[in-house]
This record gives sequence, C-alpha cells and structure tokens, in this order.
Amino acid sequence: MKRLLCALLLTFGAACGQPGKFDYYLLSLSWSPQYCSGHNDPGQCQGSRQFSFVAHGLWPQFEQGYPQACQPSSPVPQDIVQAMLPIMPSPGLIQHEWDAHGTCSGLDQKAYFNLIQSAYGSVHVPQDYAQPLQQVIQTPSQILDQFGAANPSFTRDSFRLGCSGRYLSEVRICMTKELKGRACSADVRDNCRAPQLILRPVR
Repeated sequence: MKRLLCALLLTFGAACGQPGKFDYYLLSLSWSPQYCSGHNDPGQCQGSRQFSFVAHGLWPQFEQGYPQACQPSSPVPQDIVQAMLPIMPSPGLIQHEWDAHGTCSGLDQKAYFNLIQSAYGSVHVPQDYAQPLQQVIQTPSQILDQFGAANPSFTRDSFRLGCSGRYLSEVRICMTKELKGRACSADVRDNCRAPQLILRPVR
C-alpha cells in the first residue's frame, strides 16, 4: 500500500516522504558489463576504463517500502559529478540518484555523495568478481556466500541479487545509517530464478 501511495504521489509531482525519515540504507552495486550489454553510455561503456561493479545508488529504505523524491531537486555541481565518476560513471545517473534518493537522505549534496563513496568503499568485492576477463558462472548461493565471506562484518541476509534472466545485473547491500551491515527487510528480495548465474566479463 505504501509503494502504491508513493507511485500515485510521484505521478502528480508530489514528494513521497520526509527528508531524513527512514530506517536504513540500501547500497546498489550494478554489474557494469551487464548494463553495457544493452546500453551504450559513453562514460561507462565506451571509455578506456573497464568497469566491474559500479555504484548505482544509496537508497533510503523503510522497513516496508521506501521514500522517493522527498523535496525539490537542484543540479548536482560539476565538482561533485567529477568526484563521483570513478565509481558512478554517468552524470545522468548521478543527477537521478540525487533527485530520487538523495533528497530523502536529510543530507546536502556533498554529504550525500561522500556517503555513497564511503558505503561503496566499505564493501569488499570477492576476488573472483573483481575484473574477470572471461564470463563467470556461479549459483546464486555461491555468489551470496562469497560476498558474505569477503565481508565478515555483514550478515548473509545483508545481500540480495538482481538478475536479467540468467545474467547477474546487481548486488544490493543493506546497511544501517552508520553503514554497518544489517539484514534486508522482507520486501527487498532476490529476483534471480536461474539455478546458475552468468557474470559477463569486463569490457
């Protein structure tokens, strides 16, 4: 019901939630090779750097549902955009994340994007997924186990997987407001149904 109400409010341009009023954060790490298999973003997919996991966003969450677009937005300054590009290689995504999620954090732009950098840096990507030059095939449980082993301060319930069919597209990590691991709430679910998942190699 809360998600439906948010969707209706956003349809009419209204805010959904109060800045700073939420329960925890969800850090979304996008598997860049999968994104680039269907997109041609110049910064992320055409440059010389080969991206693996990039920061999709840091999203305020309720125990049920999430706030979104909590206050009027404003352009993200170019110095912040440039500082974020190494881990969030799309100016359009940076602006979108501020509009949709940063405005609900209760933080100003600089503090919010600094927090994304801190959250991204706090998660250790397992070695098998750091920069694979050939496709990796793993079961969902193997991926979750490896992320859990690489991040012993997090619980296994802190991690959720997102897929596009048989291909891994995203790892989501649930964190407290202090960026400590915590269990995801029940409505943050895996959507991976294949018994084995494919990670495309980096480009």
